[in-house]
Amino acid sequence: MLAQTARKTVNFLHSYSSTSTKLTCCKLLHATPSQSSKETDKSTDLVVREDYDFGATVLKLNNPSKRNALSSAMLTRLGDSLVQAYKTPETKAIILKAEGKVFSAGHDLRELTHDRGTDLHREIFEKCSELMKLVQDLPVPVIAQVNGLATAAGCQLVASCDIAVASETSRFATPGVHVGLFCSTPAVAVGRCIPRKVAMEMLFTGEPISAQEALLYGLISRVTPEDKLEATTLSIAQKICSKSKPVISLGKAAFNEQMKLDRDAAYCLTTNTMVENTALVDCQEGIAAFVEKRTPKWTNQYNQVIDNSKK
Repeated sequence: MLAQTARKTVNFLHSYSSTSTKLTCCKLLHATPSQSSKETDKSTDLVVREDYDFGATVLKLNNPSKRNALSSAMLTRLGDSLVQAYKTPETKAIILKAEGKVFSAGHDLRELTHDRGTDLHREIFEKCSELMKLVQDLPVPVIAQVNGLATAAGCQLVASCDIAVASETSRFATPGVHVGLFCSTPAVAVGRCIPRKVAMEMLFTGEPISAQEALLYGLISRVTPEDKLEATTLSIAQKICSKSKPVISLGKAAFNEQMKLDRDAAYCLTTNTMVENTALVDCQEGIAAFVEKRTPKWTNQYNQVIDNSKK
């Protein structure tokens, strides 16, 4: 059952052994930071973490001098940061953003030279693929906040997120052909977001598309002026965080799973999901709150389930 699959994912993430134990943090401007966001470790500043008191965790790529390249070290750090953010009980949504005017320029090409060897190349591409799958498999929504250029694996990261908000001047590209390295792995995520022929033009020419074009094609979900980008993204996150965490998790898993199926199989899956959803304590609390005209009090617990079969 889908709920069991979701719980297995949760258990896996809680047993994940991170190579990093602390996260750096910045001063929050719009909310009170939690105690964990006060921890600082200079060795882990490739990714900077901010925790908002309403339940959002912001992870900022913090290597602007390298155009926030998804180097092997950055991939490892970001993967660890995502899992650690999810393992924080208060986290109900994750925002990915970047320092500087480049969201991410993709892989560090210096790691892909012939002298580095095929084994390293394979390790980097596999690590990147695992990161992209992690973003989609995490039981909480992941939102990309893009201000600037997102290319190659950076564009892939945006495409892998559940929601993407971009400033009006942002651009997106898969320019690997310019250096003789076709963006085959970015094509997996990008090709599942936008029409086939648009994706092929991006991949074959390497030319960027604007934020408005990205919105039109479905690569991103919203375009906003740069000075409103953070507020817009936080507003979306805050709305998500006001909902039940297990209900959102179940819904995300169901949506992604049904997209792989034909229509009839998708309806079969989601019908079962709806039944499982009604068994959740938070669902029954939400229904009761609606009937009683009050604000629901979410438990945000995965293991509190009502067994309808015994009623």
